Amino acid sequence: MSKLTVIILAKNEEQNIVDCINSAKFADDILVIDDFSKDRTVTLAQELGARVIQHGLDGSWEQQKNFAIKESQGEWIFFLDADERISEELAKSMQDAINNPEKGSYLVQRENKFHHNEATHGVLRPDWVLRLCPRDGAMVLGNVHEKLTSPYDESNLKGILYHYTYDNWDQYFRKFNQYTSLLAIQYQERNKKVSFVKDIIFRPLWAFIKMYILQGGFKDGKMGYILSVNHYFYTMTKYVKLYYLYKSGGKL
Repeated sequence: MSKLTVIILAKNEEQNIVDCINSAKFADDILVIDDFSKDRTVTLAQELGARVIQHGLDGSWEQQKNFAIKESQGEWIFFLDADERISEELAKSMQDAINNPEKGSYLVQRENKFHHNEATHGVLRPDWVLRLCPRDGAMVLGNVHEKLTSPYDESNLKGILYHYTYDNWDQYFRKFNQYTSLLAIQYQERNKKVSFVKDIIFRPLWAFIKMYILQGGFKDGKMGYILSVNHYFYTMTKYVKLYYLYKSGGKL
């Protein structure tokens, strides 16, 4: 069995996949789970020595990632998005962790980056995410904003995981629409209640205040304001979709 499998979920990521894989070259096994890309993602990944398995997402990140865990050959796994890059310091920390006889699960600090803008507060402030853990006992839960879970004690790794968020606004709003729809469906499956006044009028306002003022989005200037307003509409939209799923099956 390999020591470490880096797992990359991808679909039509030819612009990202090369830099992504190159940042993970220290791993024993690089596994790309491809959702039937129509561009050169598969070819480029294979040329770089990655192992590629095609498997349909079918609207569930949870099942796709759990499938990837089963296909991993490493004793350890690390989830890496195609638009993320492992820094040299993080790579070293990961290698130190997996060579430690005492097993644990590890969070990494993710820093969001744009190509031409900067936003380091509010919605896109740096966060800590669980990404590295032993394969044994690992599981992913949740269809949207899914989380990796592990039975081992958690600690933090040194080094940054760089996340190149969005190339353009079209991509941003495609994900906006996709995620709000999936969240509404997930909430309905859990029988989550929705109130027009509380969740569609007041909750989005609180979401804006929290991101723009309390989390410092105002410090990021124009981009901070735009992202905070979009977070208002993101919050409202997922509850509007949920409200009408209950009311009329989502039809207007």
